[in-house]
Amino acid sequence: MTPPVATGAPDATGASSVLALREFHPFEAHGARFLYMVPSAGIFRMDDAGCAILDVLARGPRERDDLIDELSDLFGVDRLLETIDELTEIRAIGDPAAPTQQVPNDLPPEDFPLNTMVLNVTNKCNLACTYCYEYGEDKIVDTQYGKQPKFMSDETAEESVEFLLAESKGLPVAHVTFFGGETLLNFPVLQKTVAYARRRAAEEGKRIEFSLTTNATLLRPEIIEWLAENQIGVTISIDGPKQVQDGLRVFHNGKGTYDVVLPKIKELLAVHRTRPIGARVTLTQKNMDVLTIFRHLTEEIGFWEVGLAPVTTQDQRDYAITPEGKDDMMRQFEILAQEWLEAALRDEHHGFTNVKDTIEEIHKGVSKAYGCGAGLGLLGVATDGDVSLCHRFAGSPEHTLGTVADGIDREKQGKFLVDHHIAAKTDCHTCWARPICSGGCYHESHVRYGDSSHANLHYCTWVRSWTHTCLEIYGALAEKNPKFLERFD
Repeated sequence: MTPPVATGAPDATGASSVLALREFHPFEAHGARFLYMVPSAGIFRMDDAGCAILDVLARGPRERDDLIDELSDLFGVDRLLETIDELTEIRAIGDPAAPTQQVPNDLPPEDFPLNTMVLNVTNKCNLACTYCYEYGEDKIVDTQYGKQPKFMSDETAEESVEFLLAESKGLPVAHVTFFGGETLLNFPVLQKTVAYARRRAAEEGKRIEFSLTTNATLLRPEIIEWLAENQIGVTISIDGPKQVQDGLRVFHNGKGTYDVVLPKIKELLAVHRTRPIGARVTLTQKNMDVLTIFRHLTEEIGFWEVGLAPVTTQDQRDYAITPEGKDDMMRQFEILAQEWLEAALRDEHHGFTNVKDTIEEIHKGVSKAYGCGAGLGLLGVATDGDVSLCHRFAGSPEHTLGTVADGIDREKQGKFLVDHHIAAKTDCHTCWARPICSGGCYHESHVRYGDSSHANLHYCTWVRSWTHTCLEIYGALAEKNPKFLERFD
């Protein structure tokens, strides 16, 4: 039975005389209690008086005077009034009759700058990874027989650079990520594009930073030297030890890739010291030993950092992660998260990027209107120069926003920004984790629901659990080693 909502007349100051809890998520760390405010994403450490007020209101709305009377034996009236005012100001408590705070439909300005451009320099790959979103059962673009050329030309790459320089507007630094297919199949275009972009950026008074993702099979000494000399950030797609890697990441003839890539990766790590080298792991139901995978990649191979992501696919695939698999994945993520915390308390590095990235968003008070920057601060460019939401949609007409030659179709982009805004995702409006999640990945939504604007409801419980874990870690750092958090400023 739902208890009746109390109402009350305003007091002499104009404020309601009845108080109730509003929207926040509580968490604890090292004996301290915190509030994660929704939707502002602010974090507040509670003192004894604040905790007492919240504990009373957790039992139901109270008249302000009754609340003060109930707690006056523990705290002075002035302190209680001051704390009530503070909790009201941050909207932790308030008038129970007040409407729920609506998700604002605050669309970004039309001239929002482009920060990152992902160049799909080829849509060919020398591997046949079973779960691949680009070539597997869930692909949304025909990369084999489609109209796009297999390789991006020098001319299209240069037009893409000009597009980035124009669209990044007042930003002093812009970013180019080279992607594929297998990126290094078009290595000559990478070389020419970096040289061209550096020259043009200097002429425009900008700086462009570069990174790429590769499966490592085509790394050669001269390529590794070039990557190091040009300070190119490198992410290696690799799924773990030999048995794991060779299970799904195979050549077209079915042969495993581990023995091929291992010596190449070790040479890259030995030579390329100008940027940290990271690994990107795709987790499937067939490779769920997260701890073994992480330790192998960091301790045995030597990657500086490792990020792990569940496979994007439909439920019927035999490699799709089951609900029980998600629970197991969370359990192991939490173990690594605690290791990350212990290292941070000692001011030491730990390579688990999943927790680092979430802690950074929490520290910066990120409250997302969109699941990510795709279609706004980040765009993907297909081999023919079509501009898409991101690299995962490159070549998909449904998700194309323009071309590097002709620019962005602002009307189409505007419709995308309206349709994909958190305000349009009513399923998310009562979720306390929405400032961090905002519905999740658009490509995941498209694969699972056939609609990129759909919230990823199949990961809601997982996202809330993970966000709560990271909030606890953040609170522990705030209590025990707050200086460590300054690196996220």
